Amino acid sequence: MKHQIIIATAAIFGILAVIFGAFGAHALKKTLSADQLHSFEVGVKYQMYHALVLLALGFSSYNITVSAYWCFTLGIILFSFSIYGLVLSDAKGKKMRFLGPITPIGGLLLVAGWFLLLVSAF
Repeated sequence: MKHQIIIATAAIFGILAVIFGAFGAHALKKTLSADQLHSFEVGVKYQMYHALVLLALGFSSYNITVSAYWCFTLGIILFSFSIYGLVLSDAKGKKMRFLGPITPIGGLLLVAGWFLLLVSAF
Protein backbone atom coordinates (compact mmCIF):
# COMPACT_ATOMS: atom_id res chain seq x y z
CA MET A 1 0.00 0.00 0.00
CA LYS A 2 1.32 3.44 -0.88
CA HIS A 3 2.47 5.50 2.05
CA GLN A 4 0.78 8.62 0.61
CA ILE A 5 -2.64 6.95 0.85
CA ILE A 6 -2.01 5.96 4.46
CA ILE A 7 -0.84 9.48 5.35
CA ALA A 8 -3.80 11.08 3.55
CA THR A 9 -6.24 8.77 5.34
CA ALA A 10 -4.61 9.61 8.68
CA ALA A 11 -4.78 13.34 7.91
CA ILE A 12 -8.48 13.17 7.02
CA PHE A 13 -9.30 11.28 10.22
CA GLY A 14 -7.12 13.69 12.23
CA ILE A 15 -8.79 16.77 10.73
CA LEU A 16 -12.23 15.33 11.43
CA ALA A 17 -11.26 14.38 15.00
CA VAL A 18 -10.22 17.97 15.72
CA ILE A 19 -13.40 19.35 14.14
CA PHE A 20 -15.64 16.85 15.95
CA GLY A 21 -13.79 17.43 19.23
CA ALA A 22 -14.29 21.18 18.97
CA PHE A 23 -17.90 20.68 17.93
CA GLY A 24 -18.50 18.47 20.96
CA ALA A 25 -16.71 20.78 23.38
CA HIS A 26 -18.46 23.93 22.21
CA ALA A 27 -21.63 23.39 20.21
CA LEU A 28 -22.83 20.18 21.85
CA LYS A 29 -21.84 20.95 25.44
CA LYS A 30 -25.19 22.61 26.14
CA THR A 31 -27.22 20.07 24.16
CA LEU A 32 -25.85 16.74 25.38
CA SER A 33 -26.07 15.15 28.79
CA ALA A 34 -22.80 14.41 30.60
CA ASP A 35 -23.03 10.73 29.59
CA GLN A 36 -23.73 11.59 25.96
CA LEU A 37 -20.85 14.07 25.88
CA HIS A 38 -18.54 11.47 27.39
CA SER A 39 -19.55 8.90 24.74
CA PHE A 40 -19.00 11.46 21.99
CA GLU A 41 -15.55 12.23 23.40
CA VAL A 42 -14.68 8.51 23.43
CA GLY A 43 -15.45 8.37 19.70
CA VAL A 44 -13.23 11.41 19.07
CA LYS A 45 -10.36 10.01 21.16
CA TYR A 46 -10.37 6.62 19.47
CA GLN A 47 -10.56 8.29 16.07
CA MET A 48 -7.55 10.47 16.87
CA TYR A 49 -5.53 7.64 18.44
CA HIS A 50 -5.95 5.51 15.36
CA ALA A 51 -5.35 8.42 12.99
CA LEU A 52 -2.00 8.88 14.74
CA VAL A 53 -1.22 5.18 14.36
CA LEU A 54 -1.96 5.39 10.64
CA LEU A 55 0.17 8.54 10.39
CA ALA A 56 3.12 6.87 12.11
CA LEU A 57 2.80 3.85 9.85
CA GLY A 58 2.56 6.06 6.78
CA PHE A 59 5.80 7.85 7.65
CA SER A 60 7.67 4.73 8.74
CA SER A 61 9.66 2.43 6.55
CA TYR A 62 7.65 -0.36 8.14
CA ASN A 63 5.62 -2.18 5.53
CA ILE A 64 2.02 -2.10 6.76
CA THR A 65 -0.19 -4.80 5.40
CA VAL A 66 -3.20 -3.76 3.36
CA SER A 67 -5.36 -5.74 5.78
CA ALA A 68 -4.13 -3.74 8.80
CA TYR A 69 -4.76 -0.46 6.95
CA TRP A 70 -8.33 -1.49 6.15
CA CYS A 71 -8.96 -2.79 9.66
CA PHE A 72 -7.92 0.56 11.14
CA THR A 73 -9.77 2.60 8.52
CA LEU A 74 -13.04 0.66 8.68
CA GLY A 75 -12.68 0.29 12.43
CA ILE A 76 -12.52 4.07 12.87
CA ILE A 77 -15.54 4.56 10.63
CA LEU A 78 -17.67 1.88 12.26
CA PHE A 79 -16.60 2.53 15.85
CA SER A 80 -16.34 6.31 16.09
CA PHE A 81 -18.94 7.31 13.55
CA SER A 82 -21.54 4.92 14.98
CA ILE A 83 -20.96 6.51 18.39
CA TYR A 84 -21.46 9.97 16.87
CA GLY A 85 -24.68 8.80 15.24
CA LEU A 86 -25.98 7.16 18.40
CA VAL A 87 -25.24 10.18 20.58
CA LEU A 88 -26.59 12.80 18.20
CA SER A 89 -29.73 10.83 17.35
CA ASP A 90 -30.35 10.16 21.04
CA ALA A 91 -29.99 13.89 21.77
CA LYS A 92 -32.67 14.55 19.15
CA GLY A 93 -34.97 11.97 20.76
CA LYS A 94 -34.82 9.58 17.81
CA LYS A 95 -32.03 7.18 18.75
CA MET A 96 -30.83 5.13 15.77
CA ARG A 97 -30.63 1.84 17.64
CA PHE A 98 -29.43 -0.06 14.58
CA LEU A 99 -26.05 1.65 15.09
CA GLY A 100 -25.59 -0.05 18.49
CA PRO A 101 -24.31 -3.37 17.11
CA ILE A 102 -22.04 -1.58 14.63
CA THR A 103 -19.88 -0.02 17.36
CA PRO A 104 -18.42 -3.31 18.67
CA ILE A 105 -17.76 -4.48 15.11
CA GLY A 106 -15.69 -1.34 14.64
CA GLY A 107 -13.91 -2.06 17.91
CA LEU A 108 -13.11 -5.59 16.79
CA LEU A 109 -11.67 -4.23 13.55
CA LEU A 110 -9.42 -1.87 15.53
CA VAL A 111 -8.23 -4.80 17.65
CA ALA A 112 -7.67 -6.83 14.47
CA GLY A 113 -5.56 -4.00 13.04
CA TRP A 114 -3.35 -4.04 16.13
CA PHE A 115 -3.14 -7.83 15.98
CA LEU A 116 -2.09 -7.72 12.33
CA LEU A 117 0.65 -5.25 13.23
CA LEU A 118 1.83 -7.62 15.94
CA VAL A 119 1.87 -10.56 13.55
CA SER A 120 3.69 -8.60 10.84
CA ALA A 121 6.36 -7.58 13.37
CA PHE A 122 7.43 -11.21 13.52
